[in-house]
Amino acid sequence: MHNRGGIFTFFLIIAAISLVFDWYVFSGLKTLTADWQSPRMRKLTIWGYLVISVGITFLFVGGLESFNSAQGMTPYHEYTLSFFITFLITKIFFALILFFGDSGRLVYGLVRGLTHSGPKTKGPYFPARRKFISEIAVITAAFPFTAFLYAMIAGKYDYKVHRQTIYYDELPDAFDGFTITQISDIHSGSFDNTHAVQKGIDLANAQKSDLFVFTGDLVNNAAWEIEKYIDHFKQLKAPFGQFSILGNHDYGDYIMWNSDAEKAANLVKLKQHHVELGYRLLMDENVVLEKDGQKISLIGVQNWGKGFIQLGNLDKALEGVDKDAFKILLSHDPTHWEEKVRYHPTDIHLTLAGHTHGAQFGVETAGFRWSPVQYKYLDWAGLINQKNRYLYVNRGFGFLAFSGRLGIWPEITVITLKKKVV
Repeated sequence: MHNRGGIFTFFLIIAAISLVFDWYVFSGLKTLTADWQSPRMRKLTIWGYLVISVGITFLFVGGLESFNSAQGMTPYHEYTLSFFITFLITKIFFALILFFGDSGRLVYGLVRGLTHSGPKTKGPYFPARRKFISEIAVITAAFPFTAFLYAMIAGKYDYKVHRQTIYYDELPDAFDGFTITQISDIHSGSFDNTHAVQKGIDLANAQKSDLFVFTGDLVNNAAWEIEKYIDHFKQLKAPFGQFSILGNHDYGDYIMWNSDAEKAANLVKLKQHHVELGYRLLMDENVVLEKDGQKISLIGVQNWGKGFIQLGNLDKALEGVDKDAFKILLSHDPTHWEEKVRYHPTDIHLTLAGHTHGAQFGVETAGFRWSPVQYKYLDWAGLINQKNRYLYVNRGFGFLAFSGRLGIWPEITVITLKKKVV
């Protein structure tokens, strides 16, 4: 795993910050329960919270060792991380309300101290924390806590179909109305509910598209992760075939292997699994799709991403492609389109990508869209058009690290190609 020491240090700092929040929340719960008639319930509440929250933090830190093996993060490790994140965000909300209340107490005490002096002043300068502040803090913190629990229980399998119709002058007449179903970022090593996954597969198949494409990250790290689901994902069929590419996680770069040979064998095995799934894996190459005597070119590259592995060779993938052909490119990382594809002298009409997951968290409404991933990726979800050269970024079928989705739901994309009518 690249820069392992720096990442470990970062996570340890976050864990230490979480423990500081625990102390502050603990003080707020003491205020909240101070007048409870049952000492047993009072102790159970405040100490129960502390044991659970601190325990989750230590489980999270212990789970970091998963990166030091060829196994990587299992659903167990993802759940410890997910509960850690859930508790951390909840504590932040609780602490913010408490902080506002304590700031008011501080200002009041300072003003009182500056405007009153001498022995006549009675009582403490700084008033005691009021119970209703802690009550507001609990109510406020309940919202993110409930939302993140929903994300972990149901949100990560709440599949949504996103439909796009794109019009082209250059589209061959025979392909007018041609449909493509795309899924991306399966991350099979994270799944914990086979029945729910099957519902997503059934929904994708129900679109009855002409072509099926998968745009990378079949696994988190190791080829064996998909083996349990091969019989499920090989159900995805389309009349013009099923095609796939590799994503950055498919190369096994994020965990420790016992040897370079073991890592290389893992990639060979993963490629074989694409065959077993019935997917034609495109490794910097192209195929021709023909309909009624007319053709379009489907091109697939290995992963190329800004800040990630850069193996994709677009020039090699375009070898033999007619310069006037209608071209669809499968490229896992949208930064490839931003950095290379849109500036390439050979026009690529449509690029299909994934990779970002939309951070698995955000807000998407008719008039507003936000996700923390937008601070890292310029193009992180949906359709982007630059001079009639299009990029579509799929939000991902699976999930990684955080075992949930909130606001950015798992996606099945259906794209319809249409001939522009003059």
